[in-house]
Amino acid sequence: MFQLITGLGDTGAALCRSGVDKLAFTGSTATGKKIMAACADTLTPVLIECGGKDALIVAPDADLDLAVDATIWGGLSNAGQTCVGVERVYAVESVYDEFVAKVTREAGQVRGGAQYGPMTMPAQIDVVRRHIDDALARGGRAVVGGPDSVSRAYVQPVVLVDVPEDSAAVQEETFGPTLTITKVRDVDEAIERTNANPFGLGGAVFSAKQGEQIAERLSCGMVSINSAVTFATVPGLPFGGVRNSGFGRIHGADGLREFAWPRAVTHLRYTSPIKGLTFKRTPRDTAWLKRLVKTRWGR
Repeated sequence: MFQLITGLGDTGAALCRSGVDKLAFTGSTATGKKIMAACADTLTPVLIECGGKDALIVAPDADLDLAVDATIWGGLSNAGQTCVGVERVYAVESVYDEFVAKVTREAGQVRGGAQYGPMTMPAQIDVVRRHIDDALARGGRAVVGGPDSVSRAYVQPVVLVDVPEDSAAVQEETFGPTLTITKVRDVDEAIERTNANPFGLGGAVFSAKQGEQIAERLSCGMVSINSAVTFATVPGLPFGGVRNSGFGRIHGADGLREFAWPRAVTHLRYTSPIKGLTFKRTPRDTAWLKRLVKTRWGR
């Protein structure tokens, strides 16, 4: 039977203590921690899928047109309100200038209210505004949009460069149609900066020859190579993150296992010639057990 119950925080709090077999949560890291604390009272197991700060890496041998298109779609679609949306880009210096120029040109043609809709929560608009203001106050530059891009319902595309790594726009989930693009020395630095963020949901890598090698070194739950967000379109793949992005998986075989538990069963087929698991064990049984242990483990 399937039941749908709508509500706000008090409804969720009641669900946590309702005695369900397991609870799956999707939302912010802060709320995820509250869910875990509430479920601890009844030892209710939880699956936590929190937010992300997904990074896209542009290697020297990347197809830039492909990377630009994926960056803009991954960062701006649905007004950036996608947990696995692209929020950070690390482009190797040899392709950085050309990449930024292409993103600037293409993103400048995207309009909120035409290609994507409004922000869903008024409070999120304040978060987006704070991130933009903080980035600019700390030396960042807006190559597309800026503070005036934020209105009551819509946020127009904003692309920021030269943003410090410890700024809110790089460290916190923005969940809006904004992108930060950072120049890095090489792929190693891109990986280092990607993994330095406390979130670890998804990621993307653009490289003609190094895609899989780079993906293996990323600390996140999902990676798309030469595309963005496409791992979410394959139902058979597990979906979930690590660290501040939560734990557990939905989708695929791993997702099915999350809502089941293993059961171990033994069936006595014949009586053992050596009686070990009984108080009726004889000195002879003990001697044989010692001999078997020593033979198997050498002590």
